[in-house]
Amino acid sequence: MRQHSIPALVEISGSDNLARIVPRRAADDPRQVALRRNDGGQDSGTWRDVTIGEFRDDVNALAKGLIAAGIATGDRVALMSRTRYEWTALDFAIWTAGAVCVPVYETSSAEQVEWIMSNSGAKAIFVETAAHEEIVTGLRDRLTAMEHVWRIEDPEGPGPAGETSEGKAPGLEALRAEGTSVGDETVAERATAAGADDLATIIYTSGTTGRPKGCELTHRNLLAEVRAAAVAFPQLTTPGNSLLLFLPLAHVLARAIGLVAVYNRLTVGHTADVKNLVSDLGTFRPTFVVAVPRVFEKVYNTAKQTAHAGGKGKIFDAAEATAVAYSEAYDAPGGIPVGLRLKHALFDRLVYSKLRAALGGRCTAAVSGGAPLGERMAHFFRGIGVPVLEGYGLTETSAAACVNTEDNFRVGTVGRPVAGTSVRIAEDGEVLLKGNIVFRSYWDNETASKEALENGWFHTGDLGQLDNEGFLRITGRKKEIIVTAGGKNVSPAVLEDRLRAHPLISQVMVVGDKRPFIGALITVDEEFFPAWKSQHGLPESATVAQLAGHPALQGEVQKAIDEANRAVSHAEAIKRFRILPVDFTEEGGEMTPSLKLRRAVVAKTYAGDIEAIYS
Repeated sequence: MRQHSIPALVEISGSDNLARIVPRRAADDPRQVALRRNDGGQDSGTWRDVTIGEFRDDVNALAKGLIAAGIATGDRVALMSRTRYEWTALDFAIWTAGAVCVPVYETSSAEQVEWIMSNSGAKAIFVETAAHEEIVTGLRDRLTAMEHVWRIEDPEGPGPAGETSEGKAPGLEALRAEGTSVGDETVAERATAAGADDLATIIYTSGTTGRPKGCELTHRNLLAEVRAAAVAFPQLTTPGNSLLLFLPLAHVLARAIGLVAVYNRLTVGHTADVKNLVSDLGTFRPTFVVAVPRVFEKVYNTAKQTAHAGGKGKIFDAAEATAVAYSEAYDAPGGIPVGLRLKHALFDRLVYSKLRAALGGRCTAAVSGGAPLGERMAHFFRGIGVPVLEGYGLTETSAAACVNTEDNFRVGTVGRPVAGTSVRIAEDGEVLLKGNIVFRSYWDNETASKEALENGWFHTGDLGQLDNEGFLRITGRKKEIIVTAGGKNVSPAVLEDRLRAHPLISQVMVVGDKRPFIGALITVDEEFFPAWKSQHGLPESATVAQLAGHPALQGEVQKAIDEANRAVSHAEAIKRFRILPVDFTEEGGEMTPSLKLRRAVVAKTYAGDIEAIYS
C-alpha cells in the first residue's frame, strides 16, 4: 500500500471561520480593489472597480437583512444563480449572518431544486431570475421549511422603501433596507459565532450515479483548501494579480478558487455567459484562469478551426506539433535541442502569442480540474507558454486534494498532495485521501458517510497510481470499470480522454460491459464541424445525422480511434463505434452542470445505438 503526505504549513485555530476573511482584508487597506463588476452588461466590456471596503459594507448590509428576516445561526440558506458579483457577496453575507450556504446550480430542474431544498431544510433561497423564482414558487407547498425567497435580478426595480410589485419576490435592495434596523455589533457577533469545525456549506454532488448527496464542508475544510492553494499557486498570492471566474460557483472548484483570490488580495471578476468568455478575457485581462478541461479543449479547437478555415492550417498544425515537442523535451534528459528552440521562437511570434492574447494577454498559468485534461493538451498549452496545472479533487475534498504546480509539474499526473493532505493507494487501486480538506459527512445520510469514510480516510471511488515522488495518476473509476464477456477489465477514461482531444470529437462514451468487445458512442463538435465540412468539400447545410455514415466522417473518427487504441492492449481497444446525430448536453440530461457524463442516462437514451454496435 503506497502512501504520500505533505505536512500542513499553517495551523487553523478553533475560532477561525470564513466570515473573518473580508473584514481582515478591509482592515489592512479598505481602498484596495478587490473585485471588478461588468455593470455595462455582458457585451459592454466595461468593468467597474469595487474596493474591499465597499465589498465589506455590501456584505454587512446583506447580512443585516438576513438577520432582520429571522435567519438564525446555523440556518441553511440556498443560493441559485449564475456566476456573478452577487453570488460572492451573498456567500460571504450568509456566513457573516452565521448561516450555512447551500449552492444550487442555476440550470437545476424543479425536481433537483426540491430535493436540495427539502433535504437540506433550507429556510430561505436567493434566486437569480424570474424563471428561477417560478420554479421555487411552484414548490412552495412541498418546501415546508422555506420562509423566504429573494430575487437577485429585479427588472422593475424597487420602490421608494424597497417594496416590489405584488406577488414578486423582494430584491436585494429590499433586503438591505430591511437590515437597517440591525446594529453593527449584532453583525460582528454573528460573524464570529461559527468556529472552524462548524458547518459552512452543504454542496450537493453532481449525481452521476444516483441522487445527489449533500457534502458537509466545515469552515476548517475550506480554510485548509484556501491556504493550501495559496501555497501551490504563487500567482494567487501576488497582490495586483487578477482572476476571472466563469465556472458555476455552485461547483466546488470555482468556489474554492474564488475564496483563495479574496483571501490573498487578488482582483476578482465574474462572467456568467461562456459565449462571451473570449471578449471578457480580452477586456478583463486576468493573470490566472481556472477551468474544466472542456474549456481548454474549446480554446484549442477554436484556434485550430480558425486557422484551417483561413488557409493557415498547415502553419497551425506545425506550431501545434512544435509546442508539444517543446513541452515533452522540457522534461527529457538533455533539455531542449537548439533546433527545436529556434522553431519554437518562430512559432511564438506567428501563433503562440495570438493564443495567449485570446486569454487576455497577461495569463501566466491556468488550473484545470473536474475531469482529466489529457497529456497532449497539457503539453500543447505548456508549449505555448500557458502551463495548465492539472489537479484532482472532489466535492468531498473541498476541491483540490492534489495539484501540479509550476515548481512540481509532471504532465499526465494530477500532481502531488496539497499541504496538509495524505494520499494512499489501497490494495485494489482505489485512491484514499485524508486531511483537513476532507468533508465530515454526508448530510442526513449516515449509511453513505460510513461507506465513504473509514478512520479518517475518504474512499474516493477513483483508481490511481502513486509514484515515488508523490505524483498521483488517475487511471479510472471503480464504478465505471467495464468487464467484457471475456473477463477483461477496461477503464474507459484512458480511451475517452484521448478521443476528446480530437477537434472533431465532442464527447465519447466507451461501452462493452458483458459484451464481446469494446465499442464507443461518439458525438461531433458542433463548432469544428462547419470547418471540417468545408475542408472536405461537403455541403454547408449537411447535418451530423446526414453525414454520420459518410466515409470521410467515418474515416476521420476511425483515425482518432486508431490513435487512442495505441494507449491500450488489443483486448481493451475500441473495435466498433457509432456516431450520434446530436451532442450530449446538460439540457438533455446526459451531462452534469460540471460537464461530467451521466453514463446511465446515455446508456438508456441511446440503447438502440449501443445494440447496433453489437448487432
